[in-house]
Amino acid sequence: MTEKTAPPDFDPRRFVANLTTGPGVYVMYGRHHGKEGHVLYVGKARNLKRRVGSYFNRSEQSPKTERMLSFLTHIEVNLVHTEVEALILENNLIKQYRPPYNIMLRDDKGYPYIHITTEADWPKVVYHRGSQKAPGRYFGPYPNAKAARDAVTLIQKTFRIRDGEES
Repeated sequence: MTEKTAPPDFDPRRFVANLTTGPGVYVMYGRHHGKEGHVLYVGKARNLKRRVGSYFNRSEQSPKTERMLSFLTHIEVNLVHTEVEALILENNLIKQYRPPYNIMLRDDKGYPYIHITTEADWPKVVYHRGSQKAPGRYFGPYPNAKAARDAVTLIQKTFRIRDGEES
């Protein structure tokens, strides 16, 4: 489900007051390089009301955030059932739109993945962060490095698969 507000009567505080406290992904639109309707930023939240509201309730923002908010014209919200769904949707939308304020995740270096190699006789299961151009299967994204590394360890122990080190 997507909730939209359109310019020019966008009121951030009223918008936030009507948001759910559930998980979701928010897409901030605004002017960029003179073009209206450009995706500025994509973010995920466990609690949409709290996260989106944090942009408008703080007395001080970073210069980057203040600049982004100065271009903001409206926000779209995509509601999901779980935080994991939000993580995956956020990742996909960032890859699709390449927003200028999502520096970290535009180049596939943001979230960790598990990489299972397929080019050798015996597969390797390894923690991976970066582009996904090497042959093999990628599983993720994971919410953080610890979760991905724990999953790699569990897979290696359970299935007795070697790690990335040559032995």
